[in-house]
Amino acid sequence: MRHAPALLAPLLGLGLGLALSQLVAGATDCKSIGLAEHLAFTPAARARWLAPRVRAPGPLDSLYGTVRRFLSVVQLNPFPAELVKALLNELASVKVNEVVQYEAGYVVCAVITGLYLLLVPATGLCFCCCRCRRRCGGRVKTEHKALACERTALMAFLLLTTLVLLIGVVCAFVTNQRTHEQMGPSIEAVPETLLSLQGLVSDVPQELQAVAQQFSLPQERVSEELNGVGVSIGSAIHTQLKSTMYPLLAAVGSLGQALQVSMHHLQALNSTVVELQAGQQDLEPAVREHRDRLIELLQEAGCQGDCAGALSRARILELAADFSQVPSVDHVLHRLKGVPEANFSSMVQEENSTFNALPALAAMQMASVVQELKKAVGQQPEGLRTLAEGFPGSEAASRWAQALQEVEESSRPYLQEVQRYETYRWIVGCVLCSVVLLVVLCNLLGLNLGIWGLSAREDPSHSEAKGEAGARFLMAGVGLSFLFAAPLILLVFATFLVGGNVQTLVCRSWESGELFEFADTPGNLPPSMNLSHLLGLRKNISIHQAYRQCKEGAALWTVLQLNDSYNLEEHLDISQYTNKLQQELQSLKIDTQSLDLLSSAARRDLEALQSSGLQHIHYPDFLVQIQRPVVKTSMEQLAQELEGLAQAQGNSLLGQRLQEEAHGLRNLHQEKVVPQQSLVAKLNVSIRALESSAPNLQLETSDVLANVTYLKGELPAWATRILRNVSECFLAREMGYFSQYVAWVREEVTQRIATCQPLSGALDNSRVILCDMTADPWNAFWFCLGWCTFFLIPSIIFAVKTSKYFRPIRKRLSSTSSEETQLFHIPRVTSLKL
Repeated sequence: MRHAPALLAPLLGLGLGLALSQLVAGATDCKSIGLAEHLAFTPAARARWLAPRVRAPGPLDSLYGTVRRFLSVVQLNPFPAELVKALLNELASVKVNEVVQYEAGYVVCAVITGLYLLLVPATGLCFCCCRCRRRCGGRVKTEHKALACERTALMAFLLLTTLVLLIGVVCAFVTNQRTHEQMGPSIEAVPETLLSLQGLVSDVPQELQAVAQQFSLPQERVSEELNGVGVSIGSAIHTQLKSTMYPLLAAVGSLGQALQVSMHHLQALNSTVVELQAGQQDLEPAVREHRDRLIELLQEAGCQGDCAGALSRARILELAADFSQVPSVDHVLHRLKGVPEANFSSMVQEENSTFNALPALAAMQMASVVQELKKAVGQQPEGLRTLAEGFPGSEAASRWAQALQEVEESSRPYLQEVQRYETYRWIVGCVLCSVVLLVVLCNLLGLNLGIWGLSAREDPSHSEAKGEAGARFLMAGVGLSFLFAAPLILLVFATFLVGGNVQTLVCRSWESGELFEFADTPGNLPPSMNLSHLLGLRKNISIHQAYRQCKEGAALWTVLQLNDSYNLEEHLDISQYTNKLQQELQSLKIDTQSLDLLSSAARRDLEALQSSGLQHIHYPDFLVQIQRPVVKTSMEQLAQELEGLAQAQGNSLLGQRLQEEAHGLRNLHQEKVVPQQSLVAKLNVSIRALESSAPNLQLETSDVLANVTYLKGELPAWATRILRNVSECFLAREMGYFSQYVAWVREEVTQRIATCQPLSGALDNSRVILCDMTADPWNAFWFCLGWCTFFLIPSIIFAVKTSKYFRPIRKRLSSTSSEETQLFHIPRVTSLKL
């Protein structure tokens, strides 16, 4: 029997496994549970982007720049911070002289407009009366040498003035049309901008609510993993205990097998000894009879051959081994009666199956606790439920959203009215521009006809009608100029006053940042316009800085500095939630009583083996008899020798008797000695096996019983420690999901939700709409129309003076010819008389 060292090795490993299991059970190893997986949250922040409006570069940009420089000359004063402050906070405290002082440039322009409005129509009225009395205008009365030079100069100045008017009226037409075209999109952009701002304001609570609702994502993941927590914990316990359980169960199985083998050998030993003793009792008389007969035959005088040698060998023909001298094993067999009672192989297989089913067993035992855990996980922390409600400006946001909606709805009728009045302005502008254009056409036609008339004047047969018609066209242009001077100057001044102040007071200060500085200065804005007060913030914010941050795409959290007004971490504190989960996890328990390791029958078998005294059997006594031959003399050799002697005998009777004895010895050897030898060999196997295994078997039995008893007592504590460690690892994994959610919420709220780019975009678009797309063409229109209006004065002067030279001259200057020539001069008859 050589399996004892193989059985001892698992037992030695078992002790090491017990020590290692204690270390493993005491340490927190979360590799079996793993880390939390990455959760993919849906971005709650809605993509908002207000498309920037930009005025495309065009040929009018130089004109716009000229108008701005002109307005910079008109309005030299800086931004009137104190005056605007008084207008916003206390209108009654505004002094007229301060307004006049700031608007000094416009006052000067108003004086010029008044003078123009007074003098030009008055001059036109006087000129009309004078013309009616034929005292103004008329024709050149006398031709003189400088007449051609004067006429050419006047025509040149009139042509130059007309060209200037033509350029001005063309620019006026273009800018008037551009203003009209830009007004429509600009008006439509107002509701769009208001809706964008309304979306920015109203979406904040919804986005925060969406952020809070995504707490369901870690909840669902945790709830899903809770379905397998029992199996996971059971698998972890199985994994950490298998290094102890498998060797122990293997040792129990090996020990049971060794017990069965030992019992087999012990029973074989006992039965073999009994058979040997019985065979020895039958063999001893037969051997003695053969010995006595052989001695008698070999001592006869007639024995021939080596009878003496055969006689000496016959004398020692007796039994060598005496099995009656071996110790009895009845007392050991009595103590091991009924052993083995248990089927160790089936028992170990059953225990292995039970141990391998530990994950499923743990899942069944933890099912009720897992349900309670799911209920706890299904609840939402209080801070997350109030995340949107406690956010600064939530109430203000709803009010602002409603206010912006009301403004957007109420602004549409006003915008329609603005568009309608813009149409009226455009029509008036087109009419007045057409008047100026008509003046230009009259001047050009008058010049053309007048020049034509002058070129044909040297022909005696020509008519003065062309020159007279040219003069009449020039006078028609003069009449139109006087007639529409007042409407022109009034339209110019009205549009100039509005557009100029918009440019100098709003656009210029907006571009320079003075408006932001004014708004950021404490006390300038009334409380009703204080952004921090309206949002319920504890700290005043810089509008200019907020604008820059919004332009860079910052969120409202950064722009409004909400960390001073809103404790986000308090709302993201889920410690109470996690503490509740931890308490529920601590209530997890697992019952390992189903792991018996040894059945009661197997324990009785091992205890009986331990107390049987198997190791106390004196096996050397058995070996002494086994090492002896059954018969001292070899009966085969003796029979062969007797056969040789029988043939050598001269006495046939003696030879026959010796032959009979040899045959008898052979039969005795085959019938009695050979079975005895077989039994001795069988006994030798059993004795050798028991001798080698009995000491170790007793030691191993003691170790297995001690280890089983120890493990049975410590297994619940080990399982509980492993359960706690695995529960902590599981809790850390699940808290990883909640930590991901908290980090995502923190980043989403502070960096992505409510990006205020639409606010900066609305301000930029408002400036572009107001200044670039509306004010610039508006100001260019009055500038060009005013240009034409003031150039009407030189046009009137040059037209009146030039018209005289296009009419027939009453008296020509005498030439250097003789008196006779004068006598034969026949005056020309003309039908054109004033």
